[in-house]
Amino acid sequence: MSTVHRKLRITEMGRMSVADFRAAAKVPLVVVLDGVRSLYNVGSVFRTADAFRLAGIVLCGITATPPHPEIHKTALGAEDSVAWRHEADTVAAVCALQREGYIVLAAEQCEGSTALWDFTAEPGARYAVVFGHEVFGVQQQVVDACDGCLEIPQFGTKHSLNVSVTAGIVSWHFAQQLCR
Repeated sequence: MSTVHRKLRITEMGRMSVADFRAAAKVPLVVVLDGVRSLYNVGSVFRTADAFRLAGIVLCGITATPPHPEIHKTALGAEDSVAWRHEADTVAAVCALQREGYIVLAAEQCEGSTALWDFTAEPGARYAVVFGHEVFGVQQQVVDACDGCLEIPQFGTKHSLNVSVTAGIVSWHFAQQLCR
């Protein structure tokens, strides 16, 4: 088993331009950040949203918005490609997405949560997933406004994952189901 694997150069990857990204069909998933305080986490979520060509991001409450050097440091320019907007109130943002036809789910450990591995996205449906504050998670009133909750099963001693890691796992789950 001595297969050689040469890393690809960026020029060999065939990535699209920002203009092409904006015009391209998107995975019908919107990421909602509920009071995420770390600008590096915000930037990382932008980069994940770009990688999976998500429909957009809604930044709520105290969540910082571009342009900002700390967001750019981890987003690496994805803040220019991914559609985003800021909403002062997360509950209002959830209700607006529901009126637009989105099924809105909270990524949170709740009674009755659906384990992510048991969740199957419905073809043709549009989704939004709310990710919460690094310490406090998704606010209870936001959970109450959502259509359901998703939980990533965990097996270690810690009770949670970093919010940008959680957003990456959940975004991958939706992309692999809705892009096949």
